[in-house]
Amino acid sequence: MKSSRQTTLRSQVTVTGIGVHSGSPVSVTIGPADINSGFVFTRIGADREVQAVAASVIATDFATVLGDHLGPLVSTAEHVLAALRGMGVDNATIEVDGPEVPIMDGSAAPFVDAIDRAGTVQQHAARRFIEVLKPVQVEFGESFGELRPYAAGFRAELEIDFANSPIGRQAYAFDLDADSFRRDISRARTFGCMGDVTKLWSAGYALGASLENSVVFDETRVLNTEGLRYADECVRHKVLDVVGDLALAGLPLIGLYRSVRGGHKLNHAVLTALMADRHAWRVVEATEPVLERPVVARRARGHADVAGGMVAVAFAPDVS
Repeated sequence: MKSSRQTTLRSQVTVTGIGVHSGSPVSVTIGPADINSGFVFTRIGADREVQAVAASVIATDFATVLGDHLGPLVSTAEHVLAALRGMGVDNATIEVDGPEVPIMDGSAAPFVDAIDRAGTVQQHAARRFIEVLKPVQVEFGESFGELRPYAAGFRAELEIDFANSPIGRQAYAFDLDADSFRRDISRARTFGCMGDVTKLWSAGYALGASLENSVVFDETRVLNTEGLRYADECVRHKVLDVVGDLALAGLPLIGLYRSVRGGHKLNHAVLTALMADRHAWRVVEATEPVLERPVVARRARGHADVAGGMVAVAFAPDVS
């Protein structure tokens, strides 16, 4: 049964790995947070914290980097955010003891496992959502992204197109719920081409990247001996990144996200464009638990029920 109430973690849980750019050991501890807290990153030993919202993004070149007026606080935030949003967690603290969230195996699966170990609990407040009211679009050259109204929850429709023949053109459509996120998206790993990895290494980036935490292709094949986890793992990982990057809306989205040749930069630009247009969205909240039927949502702050019986928390399962 899905809930119309907010959720948080039952207890703290810690995972340890290496930073994909620094190559240095780093740990992250995910824990409970109060109602309406959202996701808050804290840098251990730095006496700094930052809210995981679009306004906190200060870079998107190689990962999603969050910070404030003092500069970067934490990099590679998207995978742990994807796990939290994908598994239906509303409020959490995320403490890191270094400049990056550990890359783990390159996917969100280790963070999903951590959430499972911690457990989740319902809180005594209605779950709130951001409902997309009208289309918002962004184009960067051949890249295109948009958010559109979509009553049935959150849906992502992505297309990628790489000159590298083993990746090529892939498309994927995904309706978000915890079961389908765990099964179809969470295990998809970050990926790249060997030539690009070599360039990043020489520039001092991706020093922790390896075949243990990335899918790497040459011009003709995948270099990981175990092969791919999904035949279309690359586009599924792009969906994972979208779930994490759009978690920076601050609340779950009710809408459809489409992108062609997208990435962190495009995801952030579309979300920023949405948030900048106050006529393009509104906050709504769930009114009752989900059993075998949709839940009607209402405008937050006590307004009347939304006309038309808008679905707030009944996400359709993935059928692709």
